[in-house]
Amino acid sequence: MLLVIDVGNSNTVIGIYDGVELLTHWRLISKGRTADEIGVYLLNLLATVSIKPDEIKGAILSSVVPPLDAVIREGVQNYLGIDCMRVSSDMDLGIEIRYSSPSEVGADRLVNAVAGVKKHGTPLIIVDFGTAITLDIISPDGAYLGGTISPGLVTGMEALFGKTAKLPQVSLEAPSTVIGNNTIGSIQAGIMYGNAGLVDFLVTKTWDELDQKGKVIATGGHADKIAALSRTIDLVDPWITLEGLRMIFCRNCPDPETMPGLEN
Repeated sequence: MLLVIDVGNSNTVIGIYDGVELLTHWRLISKGRTADEIGVYLLNLLATVSIKPDEIKGAILSSVVPPLDAVIREGVQNYLGIDCMRVSSDMDLGIEIRYSSPSEVGADRLVNAVAGVKKHGTPLIIVDFGTAITLDIISPDGAYLGGTISPGLVTGMEALFGKTAKLPQVSLEAPSTVIGNNTIGSIQAGIMYGNAGLVDFLVTKTWDELDQKGKVIATGGHADKIAALSRTIDLVDPWITLEGLRMIFCRNCPDPETMPGLEN
């Protein structure tokens, strides 16, 4: 079995693959922990689904929080006895990176691109709703070009409330109309419809620059809610990042015979 870990600024998503099947997954809060805490968390999570530690034969990590990288890898090594692979632009990813400085691209964005090309073809736009809203653009010939980075829904909402003492906290739900007739409805309309409009504008501008339309895939914590309001998002792929980690591990596995059933 393969352990895949995606560390974001807000959440860490962990999955277990048996061959090409995602058996189970967990979403945790990303925060500073010791290697021992990481190891104990992993053992407890595996125990909840009756997976023995020695059944895990490989591990791979993508992270946008560098201080956690060494801690997680140490925890995996000490408690599972596995060297945890870490995604970087220097690896064999199977796609060309045309970013001016490939090392600056977030590992999660590269992982999404790898899985996106394999699963959905090209040209492709991947919209990831996390702490930031990112658009990643894949060219018609399958190269990673770059994209955009905007504040995420929660990030924008926290900034709004942090600067306005009288506004109430609201849930991230879209009201039935964009014209809010009360404060809560007005805030919800601005955040939900506003971010859907942001994505649609960036997508159409990208299509103009590519001189070609392509599929638009959404992922991340709020993908479903914004996709329901968007005019350009084609479908939601919630596990594209975990799938990309599995694919990259397959391409870079030092001993493929220890991981039967894995496929690119």
